[in-house]
Amino acid sequence: MTLFEKKCQVWGWMLFIISAVFFMAAAIQARDWLGFMGSLFFLVACFVFLVPVLHK
Repeated sequence: MTLFEKKCQVWGWMLFIISAVFFMAAAIQARDWLGFMGSLFFLVACFVFLVPVLHK
């Protein structure tokens, strides 16, 4: 993987993480606990997928 590809992947995952945080905030504001849990699992999954990219 080239440095450019790695940077693109990291930026992509960071944008997904930011999106998950905003979805969580919207779910909290709407008192939608199912949406909150889905957003929380999505956030955790983003970090899981980001770890191998940063580890290499």
